[in-house]
Amino acid sequence: MSDHRSALFKEEGNRHFQAGEYARAEALYSKALISDPNNPTLYTNRAMARLKLKQWESVIADCDACLKLSPQSMKANYYLSQAHLPLHNYQDALDHAVKAHELCVQTGDRSLPAITTQVLRCKKEKWDDQEKRRERQTSDLEREVVTMMQRERDEALRDATDAGDAGLHDIDAEWAAKIDTVRAIFEKARPKEEQRKVVPDWAIDDISFGFMLDPVITKSGKSYERASILEHLKRNHADPRDPLTRDPLQISDLRPNLDLKQACAEFLDENGWAADW
Repeated sequence: MSDHRSALFKEEGNRHFQAGEYARAEALYSKALISDPNNPTLYTNRAMARLKLKQWESVIADCDACLKLSPQSMKANYYLSQAHLPLHNYQDALDHAVKAHELCVQTGDRSLPAITTQVLRCKKEKWDDQEKRRERQTSDLEREVVTMMQRERDEALRDATDAGDAGLHDIDAEWAAKIDTVRAIFEKARPKEEQRKVVPDWAIDDISFGFMLDPVITKSGKSYERASILEHLKRNHADPRDPLTRDPLQISDLRPNLDLKQACAEFLDENGWAADW
């Protein structure tokens, strides 16, 4: 009886969710969980509604509960990634996105393009945060160094009691030149926004023209982003062919390009901006 009630609440919740009534859907999924608290799907359903409501902590709680019941839940990992990101838990967001991608590939789930995009987004936001931290640390260090030099200048001026006005002027000018030199060094080390950013050709997917995260290689040696080539082959299932060479190509012909995957990952770790290419 409780399972029947739970199924009814879930179906009604799904209808409200599809209608964009997320708060109502969330309440109905909660009722379903009261009747069937060990159903992992109900936790991801409610997490999905709570994502729409931007209830990030509640999403995390639901997904954690789901993973205790179903440790290989792709949806729970995907939703966890989406909830951790706005909380600035960048590493957690990335770890769960990567896990969701791994599970998605294993099961052949059609969510692969969306999850691929999520992994790239996590990598970029993590890189952006690291860059902001580095820039703040550099600015703090510059202020500390300049402040220390200014104090040393003031001490030198106080100690030069017999130098006269001309001597004091020379001391002040000498320290001003030193401080300007230090500021110029920090400025030179600061990254320039106008500097041209280039993604190597080998990292670009020839279907989506985006940066490759999980490249696979064909029998002819051509590599594509997994999500892009799978979508292409499914779209052209009647006559599946390589989009560039036009050779016949089956999904079973694709193999992971591990060397290229590692090269792309290393480039992206150092150049997070490339995720938006």
